[in-house]
Amino acid sequence: MKIDVIGDIHGCLKEFELLTERLGYDWGSGIPIHPDNRMLSFVGDLTDRGPDSLAVIEIVYRLMKEKKAYYSPGNHCNKLYRFFLGNKVQISHGLETTVAEYEALSPEKQNEVKHQFKWLYESAPLYQVLDEGNLIVAHAGIREDYIGKTSNAVKTFVLYGDITGKKNPDGTPERRDWAKHYKGNAFIVYGHTPIKEPKRINRTINIDTGAVFGNKLTAYRYPEDQLVSVPSSLPYDESRFRE
Repeated sequence: MKIDVIGDIHGCLKEFELLTERLGYDWGSGIPIHPDNRMLSFVGDLTDRGPDSLAVIEIVYRLMKEKKAYYSPGNHCNKLYRFFLGNKVQISHGLETTVAEYEALSPEKQNEVKHQFKWLYESAPLYQVLDEGNLIVAHAGIREDYIGKTSNAVKTFVLYGDITGKKNPDGTPERRDWAKHYKGNAFIVYGHTPIKEPKRINRTINIDTGAVFGNKLTAYRYPEDQLVSVPSSLPYDESRFRE
């Protein structure tokens, strides 16, 4: 099983196209397909903040419909899903960019996008257990004792990380580095926390290299254990990166 796990895209369509081309995917059919049947896997947070969130939804929807990729949601995906359900959510922290794109569409196109994303979200597992459990892809990571479970506590951890309940100065939730304590055998690929370079701890790697904040979009190639990145075309925002 050969898989290319893509970090948080956040509407960065141009970078997504460049990265998949560099990985050997062909876009002739309108979606990235690999000639050697490699599969894409998405760590979640397809949308928000970047310029082309709806196009990214459409591409991942088609890939999933044709069983050409794996996807599990991130916290931004969860919030967009709740928005499409008509729940009361704050149109902030990036969601405003996706909503602005959505509201500029015709009613027919709005219905299409809403249907696609709801199907995508509802069809997705909370986290991906791949290659007979040897590879796990979870948006913000997952504790070893949570693997195989789907309780509310697991959902919160997978979407938001190991949060303390406190806030950082910028208003984001304070979170512990769960990977330091991970002792499991499965290799875990995750994103959620933007960092300048992919970060390996124990048998885990964070590949959210902040494409939407002007750094780069990164893929992890499995089982080769290789990293491939492309630079972002967006303005660089130093304040967004965590140590």
